[in-house]
Amino acid sequence: MFNLADLQGNILRGYRHKPHVRYLILEVADPSAARRWLTDSVSGRGDGVPQITSGNWGANKPDTCFNIGLTYEGLRALGTPSSSLEMFPNEFVEGMTARALKLGDVGQGAPENWPAPFNEPKRIHLIVTIYAEKVEQLDEVQERALPDGEEAFRLLGTREGCSFPDDVVHFGYRDNIMQPRFEGIHDPKRHDDGQPKAPLGTVLLGHPTNLEGLTWQVPQPAALGHNGTFNAFRVLKQDVVGFEEYLDQAASDLIKHPQVDELLCAEAKIGQVLSTEGRRGALREIVAANLCGRWRDGTPLALSADAPDPNLVKAKFDYVGKSRCPYGAHIRRCNPRGGQIVQRVANNSRRLVRRGVPYGPAYDPAKRNRDQPEPERGLLGNFIGASLGAQFEAMSCDWLNLGLQDPRITGSDDPLLGANDTKTSWFDLPLKSGGTIRLRNLPRFIWTRGGAYTFLPSLSAIRYLGSLMT
Repeated sequence: MFNLADLQGNILRGYRHKPHVRYLILEVADPSAARRWLTDSVSGRGDGVPQITSGNWGANKPDTCFNIGLTYEGLRALGTPSSSLEMFPNEFVEGMTARALKLGDVGQGAPENWPAPFNEPKRIHLIVTIYAEKVEQLDEVQERALPDGEEAFRLLGTREGCSFPDDVVHFGYRDNIMQPRFEGIHDPKRHDDGQPKAPLGTVLLGHPTNLEGLTWQVPQPAALGHNGTFNAFRVLKQDVVGFEEYLDQAASDLIKHPQVDELLCAEAKIGQVLSTEGRRGALREIVAANLCGRWRDGTPLALSADAPDPNLVKAKFDYVGKSRCPYGAHIRRCNPRGGQIVQRVANNSRRLVRRGVPYGPAYDPAKRNRDQPEPERGLLGNFIGASLGAQFEAMSCDWLNLGLQDPRITGSDDPLLGANDTKTSWFDLPLKSGGTIRLRNLPRFIWTRGGAYTFLPSLSAIRYLGSLMT
């Protein structure tokens, strides 16, 4: 019988009822005190260190949620035996900065340009996450976790985010991409999106995967590795102004294109008038929808390529037949579902649990002051899976930045998340006739400002780490 109570709660269950999140980035200062802190975090007493939120909180939602992730350097600082450390996968051991080229972290997003504390990755040992309804609750939990005089850790830095109303994110899309549903896990609030349920081994060590005969190695002892998983924590800066300016430019270029009427066949349906400015406004939204694979209200292009339809925002869909969702669209590249791709064995095998929240103020073009620099905006993202290499890194490299899943997009980058260069970037808009219009000169809209690979241990593993002697 699978025990949800042994899992950290942010793995299989999201905290959508907690709009605020704060990340505490910690270095182990006193290993003995740090191990006692870990023991206290799963003691059940709740009178000191905040208690780790498990995956089974019953009918009563906790007021706040508290979880931890450990880097390889953090496990080593706590005194994890070398025989255990040697069993962790190479990408986790090396850490995110060493994998930069594979992840597309180049140019502005290269690790040498990351601000503190991410410029000293070997000092990052724990990343603690606090989720709450109010900022005051974040402060209270942080004070309990790291009271004055706390000897266990040094606080290297924090990152904080807050969800926007209606699940909207900085580029103006409604962010409703579905999380995997897992075999044997009943979650009545997660609707069926038409994709097959994922085996628990997709996200948890020690369980079967959807690749026959393959399970990921569990670091020993089992008390440490079983029911654990890995997380790619990413601070992703988003150039919202640059994105909107690119839509302006693309619309102005397209309005002169001889096949523009094939794109504008439904402009009246998306609230535009048949004036030049109305056509340009319609084209902006058409380009935005194609780049993402969804209209900004969340309607998938696979179901409604001509106009958004609020009745289809949460409908089941797949990429079959003559789907007019572009092969290079962001959501299709990240998750090809059951669509035909070159690496057929990879369908549904690179699925990730994705948690993310915006940081920085929402963009309001009416309040933009061109004489002042824009405040930094972006996403605090967590990409959780049993194999960083076969899931997160393979998706990032093969699908987002090389386009190896389909020869029609090979050599191009993901239009939203990819490492685009205006000199070489391109994206094809599909037409009803079967042809395409090629957009060029896409700039990079998102780049990394920090991150770390962490291991999300089970509650049993936290107890084990707390009991280590050195």
